[in-house]
Amino acid sequence: MIRYLTIVATAGVVLAACAPERQVSGRALYADYCASCHGATGRGDGPAAAGLGKAPADLSLLSAENGGTFPKVHVMSVIDGYTRRGDRASIMPELGPILQEGPLVMVDTGDGIMTPTPANLVALANHLESLQQ
Repeated sequence: MIRYLTIVATAGVVLAACAPERQVSGRALYADYCASCHGATGRGDGPAAAGLGKAPADLSLLSAENGGTFPKVHVMSVIDGYTRRGDRASIMPELGPILQEGPLVMVDTGDGIMTPTPANLVALANHLESLQQ
């Protein structure tokens, strides 16, 4: 009986950690962390872009450059910083630590396995998907 209660309690904690507590605004996160370089529409024409050594990516073309499919998992990996760790040439900041605040949501990362992922990261990727041409 104790083992059963322990399992039920653990499952409840895991599910609570993965349940969104509030609506996360990808648009607001984009405005806060991305628009200064990538611009309001994601085209790489933000006010800070001129001062960078390398032009920011045109985020409105991510689907077009991927055969018409938005590469959500890859985009989240780049935003998080996972694909760029140790890349000293990259001028884009790793946003993973900032976006980890808040609830987790379950995301299929392409292998059929649902993975707990920061809701802020998912919301930001969803907003980028909405900017596609």
